[in-house]
Amino acid sequence: MARFELDYDPMASDPGRWGHSLGNLAELLFACLDAAAPRSLVEVGAYAGDLTRMLVSWSAGAPLERIVSIDPNPQPELEALAADDPGLELVRQASVEALPNIPAADAYIIDGDHNYYTVSQELALIGRAAGGRLPLLFCHDVCWPHARRDAYYAPEQIPPEHRQQTVNGAYVFPGVSGVHDGGLIYRCVAAEEGGGRNGVLTAIEDFVGEREQIRLAIIPAFFGLGVLWARDAPYADALEQIVGPWDRNPILARLEANRALHLAAWQREGARAAWHAEDGAQKDALLRKFLQSGTFALAVAVSRLRQGGKPAFSKDEIRELLPEYRKH
Repeated sequence: MARFELDYDPMASDPGRWGHSLGNLAELLFACLDAAAPRSLVEVGAYAGDLTRMLVSWSAGAPLERIVSIDPNPQPELEALAADDPGLELVRQASVEALPNIPAADAYIIDGDHNYYTVSQELALIGRAAGGRLPLLFCHDVCWPHARRDAYYAPEQIPPEHRQQTVNGAYVFPGVSGVHDGGLIYRCVAAEEGGGRNGVLTAIEDFVGEREQIRLAIIPAFFGLGVLWARDAPYADALEQIVGPWDRNPILARLEANRALHLAAWQREGARAAWHAEDGAQKDALLRKFLQSGTFALAVAVSRLRQGGKPAFSKDEIRELLPEYRKH
């Protein structure tokens, strides 16, 4: 499909195996870039630079002359990549602050703060900078959980009137509109899924709904990739051939829904196991204190007297509850 070949595991830096990196969709993304042949590209939300590294590698054999990565909190890996590659410009700002000061690009990858307000602002700024024809756009997380539910890295930076009611440190689970007792955990998310002005896909649909000349394709895999391009772009037919068969593909959508369900269930059970282990460790620590306590020894002696020589409880019974005393 594309000349770009993925030569490493995109989940190598993803110990939870969430599949959160857009690199998991690299073959489709770079096939589109090959077709569009942009000379400049802006990446919104780069974090540790997993995808950025792929972009730099791809640019070696492409007409791409400029890559700008925007991230207010770049990780050391991204900092090192930018220091080593003169063709990569790292902008350490939030997207809504950085985009007005960056020259319009031929292609954009939007994978930053996943909420309606931020994505709407990003799309509006990109459209304003383009002036005429909209550039090629890639938007990540257009499927569950962020399609119809806001998440905020820094909620205080979102105007209150544009912010959903939020819950901190909450779990979300497929099919549950509110928050749940386990699943995928987020620092700050909307308390409820759905409704107006809520979620990444909602923002994109509202943007596209006002512009008939834009084609939106949704690839329902690895949290969802939205591809937007002008219907009259010189590469429009080529992009249609690449992503058209994947657009809202029902088989792929079922696979992604199944993946998300099992991922959330796995995370939920893992968290429960950790809670039980922590609870058990606390109980064991308390029992060890009992064994070493003079007050407990006195209670055993008093119980022995009251029970006619046989106490209601003993140190041996406590020891049997502790793992180091159990017979294997």
